[in-house]
Parts: sequence; structure tokens; C-alpha cells
Amino acid sequence: MMIGPPRKWLLAIAFIGLGAVVAGVVLESRRPGNVPGRAVTRLLTADQYRNIVADVFGDDIDLGGRLEPDLRADGLLAVGATQVSIAPAGMEQYDAMARAVANQILDANHRTAVMPCRPAAAVFDEPCARGFLHKVGRLLYRRPLTQSELDAYVKAAQIGTQASGSFYDGVGLSVAGMLSSPKFLFREEILEPDPDHKGRLQLDAYSRASQLSFFLWNSAPDGLLLDAAANGELNSKRGLAHQVDRMMTSPRLEEGMRAFFVDDFRFDEFETLAKDAMLFPKFSATVAAEAREQTLRTILDVVLTRDADYREIFTTKRTFLTPELGSVYQVPIFAAGPNGAPDEWQPYEFAKSDPRGGILTQVAFTALHSPAGRSSPTIRGKALREIMLCQTVPSPPGDVDFSKFELASARGDSTARVRLSVHATVPTCAGCHKIMDPLGLSLEHFDGAGEFRAADHGAPIDASGTLDNVSYADSSGLAQAVAQNPAASSCLVERLTARALGRAPSSGERLWLTQLKKSFASDGYRMKKLMRDIAGSDALYRASTPTESSGRSGAFATVAIPDPLLTSNQELSK
Repeated sequence: MMIGPPRKWLLAIAFIGLGAVVAGVVLESRRPGNVPGRAVTRLLTADQYRNIVADVFGDDIDLGGRLEPDLRADGLLAVGATQVSIAPAGMEQYDAMARAVANQILDANHRTAVMPCRPAAAVFDEPCARGFLHKVGRLLYRRPLTQSELDAYVKAAQIGTQASGSFYDGVGLSVAGMLSSPKFLFREEILEPDPDHKGRLQLDAYSRASQLSFFLWNSAPDGLLLDAAANGELNSKRGLAHQVDRMMTSPRLEEGMRAFFVDDFRFDEFETLAKDAMLFPKFSATVAAEAREQTLRTILDVVLTRDADYREIFTTKRTFLTPELGSVYQVPIFAAGPNGAPDEWQPYEFAKSDPRGGILTQVAFTALHSPAGRSSPTIRGKALREIMLCQTVPSPPGDVDFSKFELASARGDSTARVRLSVHATVPTCAGCHKIMDPLGLSLEHFDGAGEFRAADHGAPIDASGTLDNVSYADSSGLAQAVAQNPAASSCLVERLTARALGRAPSSGERLWLTQLKKSFASDGYRMKKLMRDIAGSDALYRASTPTESSGRSGAFATVAIPDPLLTSNQELSK
């Protein structure tokens, strides 16, 4: 089945009800102590788009293209989603993908699963179309369609059916319109007066449902959550707690956790990771993908399966390996599950004396934060500071003289520690490298592809170091120092809260953030409990309207668009 009506129909119904202008600037208040923080509008991330299509239409639907790269801001793609716009080329891509999805969901292989009614293929069945579009629109828009929206989509489906001679093509046109509409592509926070706090605003029920669902599941609300929004359940503490409990026990919580760590640990960078095949023959695209998955499985074993202390991700000897990864880690792994069943992934536990243990010594960290042909203590140290501890390392000054460093490399000075000692001789470099290089040098037992080595250029490796006045002897000591550093657990709380809000917490929300950090520590650093606390907090569902322009472009570009509700059916049918 192919959707064939003119493109102008789709572009028109894609913007149903938005009027002539889509608001174009995210504003933020400059008033000190503003409580709560500003409302934001977020573009769906690529993963969220894929998840929603899979949840609503089935996980075998091919998107038929690639979305534009997400933008990272304040360390997170989830925050960058509030600061991006859709360029014309991007809108064309959304249009093409919407058509590709609509073509599949109503083809002969899928229509019976998504559409309960059975109309004659060449005849427009209005009750069937209306019921289907009402159901699908509610899930895609994360709220019920207005009567005018639904009427317009039904009318477009009728015109499409008459033009194409196929009921499914006609309805597919309207589905494609929904999928390329800003009302689907953007998450807008709708505010209403807070009855418990005069003068304050809170998210309306459907915005609450989206806030909760995207935080816990990284996808749109399901039917039960939308029902809870419709009946007012989400506006009461008891009702909200009931939904949080239900969602926290769902298998879909794993997707939410995965999405957070992929974002937080910058695993999107694996898409461009490459190594010199001559220097690192074991490294391949398969190894890179499996290294990413290994670290995610290691983390989820700690924070989800065992619900253990989050900080164990830095020290645990437990992990999961495939035969390909086993080659890199120099341990034998056989692809056989229980009773001989094939299973690529096998649990594995390194010995206590083994220097490998925790995510910092895994390929996903050591290889990702290394150049193509060598290791880099500086890059690794910078990544550890910025990603794991939420600390900012300044960029190097533009007038740095690299001749001394190039001379050290040309001489082939024995180890990285010797070569990097040159940094201490340059005052403009010494300050920053003092906080980066020692951490990365403690991981020098792992080459640029993450494989263990005992020596560098024939000289024994000294992996000792210091993290914030805590000294250690090797990578295991570094892992312990990171785990015990208060910045590591504080960083998790800050990033998880920012992901939930779509922005960094405002000055007026710092007390809430402090309380979350204290509770996280007193609860044994359990991430599930932290997520539950955030999801059940009033602060997550309050926001303020922007009052002053910050001069920064926001979620929407300002564009003039036609409103098909004001366009005659005769014009649409031309």
C-alpha cells in the first residue's frame, strides 16, 4: 500500500490547530528565587520517536529513515531537546518517515492488529475511520483530540479515500499527518492554576502524564496513564503514587533507565567511534556495539536487577561478555546458555585481584574516550570529570604552544606519564591538566581499544594517582575513589533531575535538589528509590511562565503555517 495524495494535504493536516504561528522562543525568568522553574517545550528525541511508534503500532515497523542528530546541552540530550528547532530539511525527513510508517501500519500485514473495524477497502467508512483516528490520535498527541482536530482528520481521510480509491490509503494520510505534526513531535507543557498555592502554576493532567511517562519509560503515556489523567487521578498524591508504583514495576522501566545512561554517559558517540585496524585488529563495529551493551547490562544489574548501591557501577567485578568481547578482555567466553541453548551474552565475574572491574575499566569507557590510534590519559581524565562527576574542565587557550608536546612524542618518551609531564612546564596548561591527567594515567593499563597491557613502549606502567586528595595505587583504587567521591552520587541526582525537567533545576528548586541528594544517601544510594522520589514529587509538575527573553532560541523556530481548519475542503481536494 502506498499513500499517494498530494503532499500539500499532508503538510496542511500536519499542523492542524496550530494557527498561523508556532511560538518560537523559550524564555526564562531572571528573577532571583523564581519558584518553580520555567516551563519548557521539548522535541522528541530519536529514541522517543522510535519508542512511541513501536508502542502504538508494533515493534516491527521500520521508520524508513534516520532522524536528525540530537543536540546535547548541559551534558544531556534531554536538555538539548528544549533548545532545537526543525529545519526545512528536517521537516521533509519527518514527512517521509511519517508516510513510511503509515504505509506499513495499514498494509495487509498490520491493519488487523491496529484497526479493529473491517471496512470495505474502496469505500469510506466514517465510523471506522473516526474511531481509529480518535484512538491513535489520543496516543500520539498524548491527550484526546479536540473535536475540530478529529473532524479535520476524518475529513482528510475521506478526501484521501475518494482520491486514491482505498480506505486504508485515505486513513493512512491522516495518520501520516499526525506523525509529522508539531503536536506529536514536540512535548509542550500546558499550565493551569495550582489550587493549593495561590499565584502558582502547575502542569495540567495530560502534561503530567507525559512528564511521568517520558521520565520513567522514555515513551509516551499508555492508555491507563491517559485514563488516570482524564479522571483526575494524577492531580492527587494518592492517585499519582498509584501510577508511579504501577510504572516502576513495569518491564518498560528498563527502557527508561537505559535511555538515561545512554544520554548521561554520551553513548551516542559510539555512532562515530573508529579505531586504527592495524593497531587494534580485535576492535570492530561489532565489538563497539557489544561494549556499549556490556556497560549498560553491568549498570542495570546493579541499579535495576539487584537494586544495589548505585556507586557499585564503578567497582563491581560482575559483568556480561560475548565471545568477541572475551577476546578483547582476554578471557574465554562460550556462546552457550542454560542446557546448551545458544546465548551470546554470558555473566562473568573478574577476580578480586584483577585490575579490571567497574565501568571505568570497560571498553565502553576506555575505547570511547581515546583517539583512533592510541590511548589518551587527558581525554579519559576529562571525560571522568565531566561525565561521572559533573565537573567542568575549561577548554585549552587558543595560544598554546604545542611544540614541547610534539617534541616529547617525536622522541618516543617511554610512557604517557613521562610524556605528559611536559604539561606541568607550561603555566597555561598545568592547572587543567593537573585535574585530568592523573585520573587518565590510572587507566593507562588499557590501550586505545580497551585491551589490558602491562607496559607502554616497553616500560612498566605506573597507574597510581590522586583524586581530590585521595591517593590510590591503580585503576581499582581509582574506582573506589570515584565511588566514594560525593560528586559521583550528587552528579547522578542532578542529571536525573535535569532529564526529568528538561532543564537544569532553577535556583528556586535547589532546596528540592538538596533534599533528593540527602534522601538518596540515606536510602543507600538506590536509584529506583531516587526515581520514585522524583516521579512522586510536586516539584516535577510545577512550572512558571516565562516573563523575560533570555535571548536564546528555543524549541520552535518561528514559522508561518496554514491552518486547515480555516481552509475549505474544496481547496484541500484540489
